[in-house]
Amino acid sequence: MRSLIFVFAVLFAVPSFADTNIYARRVTITSAQTDAEEMARTGILRHCGRAGGRREGIGVGSTPEAALKNCCFNNGRYRIVEQGVAYSPLRRQYFAVIRYE
Repeated sequence: MRSLIFVFAVLFAVPSFADTNIYARRVTITSAQTDAEEMARTGILRHCGRAGGRREGIGVGSTPEAALKNCCFNNGRYRIVEQGVAYSPLRRQYFAVIRYE
């Protein structure tokens, strides 16, 4: 009986691995369309920082084509992986996000 109590005491005294790893960084990757919609909703042109390590170009324009054309790195040098465009009623403009490989 004492050995059984000792085993339970040891098991509950040792913290789990998940509890000791409190400094782990949580990485969230979103789609280009999601980030374009967020910029359109807020009316603020900014990098959201959730591209998963890919290059990201952002742009704004009066048409979807103009917004895509105004994105950084949109010169054919990098291969496009995904893109998203959304309209902002606040600014009456389109916001675009392009992710490159």
